[in-house]
Amino acid sequence: MRLSTTRVFPLALMLLLALLTFYLERMVGDDDAPPSARRHDPDYVITNFTSTTFDRDGMPLNVLSAGRMLHFPDDDSTELEAPRVVQTKPGEPRMSVRAERGAMSADGAEIFLYDDVVMVREGDETGPEARLTTSFLHIVRERSLVRTDREVTIVEEHRSLRGRGMEYNSDSRVFTLMADVHGRSEPKK
Repeated sequence: MRLSTTRVFPLALMLLLALLTFYLERMVGDDDAPPSARRHDPDYVITNFTSTTFDRDGMPLNVLSAGRMLHFPDDDSTELEAPRVVQTKPGEPRMSVRAERGAMSADGAEIFLYDDVVMVREGDETGPEARLTTSFLHIVRERSLVRTDREVTIVEEHRSLRGRGMEYNSDSRVFTLMADVHGRSEPKK
């Protein structure tokens, strides 16, 4: 069988067109996404943001507020400016946490607070007000867990504790300092 130019040329042209189509598809495949999904630009910004989580009886459990919230579609991340979290469980002292900035997981189950973080448990008949300060705090809302791997200072009336790394479960009310723990207690006057 003899191959002639009239038989090979259409086959070579089809092969060349197929390779060119494959190459072009690979080169412009990234451009299918909208420009906002390729860059880290917010798709919405909310000022004076507040979100409330309620229990089965309609009573507020957690209130998350921020001076400004920015959502980014490229990685589904959320940034918070001046965030504040308030937990109000029935029969327990109210707890509030504030920070200079924060971030929230895509599903809202985890909150990460950064810079000048202050957590306050209000006083009640079971104990006085307690104030915790640190530079980073990780809140896992569904597990009622608050933790950090940074330096922590806790001040309660005439007592203070310092350490590195902390975990607090507000359901069980178990508080654990991990390392380099130093305490100070002064007698009541």
